[in-house]
Amino acid sequence: MVQQDAVTRRLAAIFAADMVGYSRLMAADEEGTIARQKTHRRELIDPSIAEHDGRIVKLMGDGMLVEFASVVDAVRCAVEVQQAMAEREADVPEDRRIRYRVGINLGDIVIDGDDILGDGVNIAARLEGMAEPGGIVVSRSARDQIRDRLDLKLEDMGEHEVKNIARPVRMFSVCYGQPSDGKPGAAPGASTAGPAVPDKPSIAVLAFENMSDDSEQEYFADGIAEDIITALSKFRQFIVIARNSSFAYKGSAVDIKQVSQELGVRYVLEGSVRKAGNRVRITGQLIDAPTGAHLWAERYDRGLEDIFAVQDEITESIVGAIAPGIVSAEGQRVQRAAPDQLDAWGYVMRAHAHTMQFTRDNLAEATRLLEQAIALDPGNATALGDLAFIQHFEGVWGWSESLPESMGRMDQLSRKAIAIDEYDASAHVALAVFELFSGHHDDAMRRLQRAIDLNPNLSSARGYLGVVHSFMGDLEDAIPCMEAAIRLSPHDPLLVIWHAALGWAAMSQERYDEAIAYEKKALDESRDFADTYVILASACGHAGRIDEAAAALEEFQKHLPGLTVNDPRLIRPFKKPADQARFLEGLRKAGLPGG
Repeated sequence: MVQQDAVTRRLAAIFAADMVGYSRLMAADEEGTIARQKTHRRELIDPSIAEHDGRIVKLMGDGMLVEFASVVDAVRCAVEVQQAMAEREADVPEDRRIRYRVGINLGDIVIDGDDILGDGVNIAARLEGMAEPGGIVVSRSARDQIRDRLDLKLEDMGEHEVKNIARPVRMFSVCYGQPSDGKPGAAPGASTAGPAVPDKPSIAVLAFENMSDDSEQEYFADGIAEDIITALSKFRQFIVIARNSSFAYKGSAVDIKQVSQELGVRYVLEGSVRKAGNRVRITGQLIDAPTGAHLWAERYDRGLEDIFAVQDEITESIVGAIAPGIVSAEGQRVQRAAPDQLDAWGYVMRAHAHTMQFTRDNLAEATRLLEQAIALDPGNATALGDLAFIQHFEGVWGWSESLPESMGRMDQLSRKAIAIDEYDASAHVALAVFELFSGHHDDAMRRLQRAIDLNPNLSSARGYLGVVHSFMGDLEDAIPCMEAAIRLSPHDPLLVIWHAALGWAAMSQERYDEAIAYEKKALDESRDFADTYVILASACGHAGRIDEAAAALEEFQKHLPGLTVNDPRLIRPFKKPADQARFLEGLRKAGLPGG
C-alpha cells in the first residue's frame, strides 16, 4: 500500500484583495501607479496587516492574499485600510485613483509550505470579485464571527453561484461608511460616478478583440460588435449602450464590474476574433456584471469565403442566443426579490415565467402580475402586449368569461401597446395574433412582416408568420418560417407552438403521420400546451391509430373538460372551412361525442 503524504489543514480567516482597474491604471501612468502603490503599502497596508496579526501569504501585481487567525482582526484591518485609502486618494483624479476590493472568508485551508490552498481560499477570492470598488464582502461563516463583536452594518447580498465552488455562497457587504449619495455599503470616497443600473435590462457590447496577426481582421471584429449593437437595439425591452461609449474600452484590459458601474449596465457582452488561413474563430460571452456570472458563451468556426455572410450569420446567432438569455436571467433575478421591492419591470419578468407554462393557474397568476405592472406604469408597452397574449390563450381555451370578451380585450391591449410605441415589434406580433384569430389572415401576415421589418431577429414574429401559413394550409411556406424562429431562439418556450402549428398544416394536407411526428416534437418541448393533444388526437384518429387518439383526447379534456364536437372551444382560425371540418372529424374518430 502506498503511503500518502500527510496533509496539514487549519481553520483561518482568509483576506483576498485586488486593485480595481490595475491594467488601465498602469496603461495611463505606469511609473506613477507603481510609486503610489508602493507608498500605500509601505505606509498603510503592510503596517495595518502586521498590527492586526496578519501574514501576507503572497503578492500579485494587483493584489494580495493574507491569512489572519481571527476574522475580527481581518475585518478591522480591511476597514482601516479601505477608509484610509479613500482619504489618501481623495485628491487624485477619479479615473486615476487606486482602490481595492476585499473579500474575507473563514474556512478550512491546506498548508503548502508558505502557501495556502483549498476552497477556503477560493471562496475568499470570489468574494473579493463581488465587492464594489473600495468595498468589503464577507462570507456567512465570517459574518457569524463579527456581527456581535464589531459595530458594523452587514447588508445581505443573498446566495450566489460562483466559479469552481460546488455550493452557492451566501455573501454580506460590510457597510462601514456613508458615501456622498447617502447609500450604505460603500467606502467613504468610493466612486459614485456613472449612471445607476436601470430597472430594464441594460447591456454594453464591447469591441471584439482581434487576436489575429492580420490587422485587417480589426474591421471584421468591430463590424460584428457594431452589428450586434444594432440588432439588440431593435429589442424595445433592452437598453443598449451606444457604440461610442462601449468601444471606449477598446484596446485595454477590461474590468467588467467597472464597465457596469461607469456605463450603468447589468450585462456585458465581450468576444474575440482569431483568423487562421481562410477560417475564422469567433467567441462570445455574456456576463452578469454585478455578480460576474457567465450567462452564455459560445464559439463559432467559419470559413471566410463570403466575409459579409459570415458576419451576418454570427450576428444573428449571437443575438438569437443572448436576447432570450437576458430575459431568462432577468426572470431569475426578480424571483429573488421580495414582492414589495418589485417595480413594473420586475412584475413583467415574473409574469413572463408564468405565461410560458401555458396552464390555467399560471396564466391567471401572470395576468395578476401584469395588471400590477400596468398599474405602476400604464405606458408599459411590454406589459400590455404580454397581457394581450394571455387574453388570447385564455379565450381560445375557454378559461375566461367569454371568447368575444377576451378577443376584444386582446385587440384593445395590443393596439394600445402599439400606440405607446409603434416601433415595438412584439406589440405588432400581439395584434397580428388577434387578427389571425379574427379570421383576417392577410392582415395578420402584413402585420407580422411589419414586426420583422422592425426587428429581423425577433423569433416570435417569424414563428407566428409560420402559424398563419399553417392555418392557411401552406405547410411548405410554414416550415422555413418555423426553422428561422428556431434558429433565432433555439431554446425558446414558444418552440412548442411552432411544432404544434406545423401539425395543423400537415393535417390540412392530409399528411397525418407527419402531423403526429410534429406533435410528438411539441410534447418534447412542453406537456402543458393544450393544443398539442387535440392536434395529436385528430391526426391519430384519421390515421386509424385509435388507441393513441383516445389517449391524446383524454389528455386534452383534462385541460378543457366537458367537450363535445360542436364546442366553440374547438374553433381554430383555419382559412378553409374544410380544414376545420377535417379537424373535427378526426376528433369524432378519436371518440369525442357530438353536440
